[in-house]
Amino acid sequence: MAEAGAGTQQPAGSNRAEAGRRGSGPDESSLRTEHGVTTIDDAVVTKVANVAAREVRGVYGLGGGVSRTLGSVTQRVGVTDERTQGVSVEVGERQAAVDLVVVIEYGESIPRVSQAVRDNVIKRIEGITGLSVTEVNVSVNDLYFPGDEVSEQPTRVE
Repeated sequence: MAEAGAGTQQPAGSNRAEAGRRGSGPDESSLRTEHGVTTIDDAVVTKVANVAAREVRGVYGLGGGVSRTLGSVTQRVGVTDERTQGVSVEVGERQAAVDLVVVIEYGESIPRVSQAVRDNVIKRIEGITGLSVTEVNVSVNDLYFPGDEVSEQPTRVE
């Protein structure tokens, strides 16, 4: 699986994103026309998937515990973009496959939230990019309980 934002385009048929068509995706001809070809970078699909997953009620955040902690630190200093955290994609010429790591709010139905995430990610990626989504794998690695936020320690100096 390519890391999010790797930016490498895979040749057609070389990965699971080209392996098969799931459902009725967008018209593939919209990316390849007689006037040229549109290619979509992994980072674009990664950001769309991240935002789409966060739109679903019951999703607290994306990424594993360590990656969320490091992400919040590096984000504060401007090194990383939280919209790539917890998402890994493979993008082919016409298709994409997505893996997500999510944290769900306690009390929510994990199967319902996972399916809602899957549905929204497919809808958004296909609608925005024109790529057909072959699969969306959702890994729930934590539950969020109110009060779990890490409070920032006040600085000792100004």
